[in-house]
Amino acid sequence: MRAGASGTGASGAGESGAGAARRAERGLEAALAAEYAAVYAYGVIAARTTGGLRAATTAAYNAHRARRDRLRSMIVAAGGTPAEPNAAYELPVTPSTAAQAVELAVLVERGVTGAYLELAASADTALRTMAALAMQECATRSYSLRPEIDAFPGMPSGPGGASPSSPVPSAPPAPPPDPVAALAPPISRLSGKSMISGDGEKGAGQRGAKGRTGP
Repeated sequence: MRAGASGTGASGAGESGAGAARRAERGLEAALAAEYAAVYAYGVIAARTTGGLRAATTAAYNAHRARRDRLRSMIVAAGGTPAEPNAAYELPVTPSTAAQAVELAVLVERGVTGAYLELAASADTALRTMAALAMQECATRSYSLRPEIDAFPGMPSGPGGASPSSPVPSAPPAPPPDPVAALAPPISRLSGKSMISGDGEKGAGQRGAKGRTGP
């Protein structure tokens, strides 16, 4: 009986370890998907702004690229294969004014903050620390662009889990088909949808140029 109990305990521990590894993998994948979309979005934003705002959004673009590369390396180190970015991302708004650029950037930062939540709850200290720092950076960037902050950045706080600053979906959301859903809820009812072409990996200027000529 003692031997059987011991075997069961070992099996349970193994299953627990496998479950934790899968949760970590899922969290890394979600964060990477959000960073891909953020890099794309900031490429468009930086190409459509000037002066101090362009400098700030270019710095954000570079910061998200660095996070993206780190996440890819972490997935490879864990024995996985990182997903590649989508060829194009549908943005909730295509900025044509400074105010719209700030609006999109804030949506990006809030969305990426939420994408790190699962990693922030990881039992792995290194993953938890990395996620917490990434969320802190996103919240700081968002605040620097618009000096307001949620009580718990990244956490849903409105009715039904929707952020008060975003429209409430008309139906319960289904699992998104691509990583751009990690950015923020679509706001097409306010500003219309637009698809901007790009490969998610080219420079900010080139991708922004595509954004200006895309459908």
